[in-house]
Amino acid sequence: MEHILAATEKVFAQYGFEGATMAQLAAATGLPRANLHYYFRTKDGLYRAVLERILALWLADAATWISPERHPAEGLAGYVRAKMAHSRLRPDASRIFAGELLRGAPHIMLYLGIELRRQVEALAAVIAGWSARGLMDPVDPFHLLFAIWAMTQTYADFDVQIRAVLGKVAIDDAEFAAATETVVALVLNGSGVRTPET
Repeated sequence: MEHILAATEKVFAQYGFEGATMAQLAAATGLPRANLHYYFRTKDGLYRAVLERILALWLADAATWISPERHPAEGLAGYVRAKMAHSRLRPDASRIFAGELLRGAPHIMLYLGIELRRQVEALAAVIAGWSARGLMDPVDPFHLLFAIWAMTQTYADFDVQIRAVLGKVAIDDAEFAAATETVVALVLNGSGVRTPET
């Protein structure tokens, strides 16, 4: 299952849901089409599974870093770095998700409105708790999360634009590290996060 989802992620990123064929998806996995139908029944079922796998991975990172036991300086910085790492190492995941949202989320709207909403509300409560304890400014936690998502995922979704502006064929490790620390600084400073020592 994991092999199928990882392999088909690349195909969906390249061709989108409409453009990807079951023949292409099966070829990417090295398995017969019958195997894909056995596990997922339809292309729609496979596509939804790919999207839900992406969200589950992202949300697991969020829950790891944005927790009441952590200081926001550690939690928010760790979350930003994790999200930037995903944009660096798995840009296809972000591109598939962005494409789905740009089409109005026809395959995962129910998931977004129920499961994603529930988990983001829990994250927002942690951030609000940090503010209430005086560890950071009282910022709107939902909009803070939206800003983090936008800043980090742009390095996957708009990689072509970033490379063109920087005049680079590829963004190297040093450039990506600089970008990551810039986003960390913007999030922490923009949220008025106090250092643990103060």
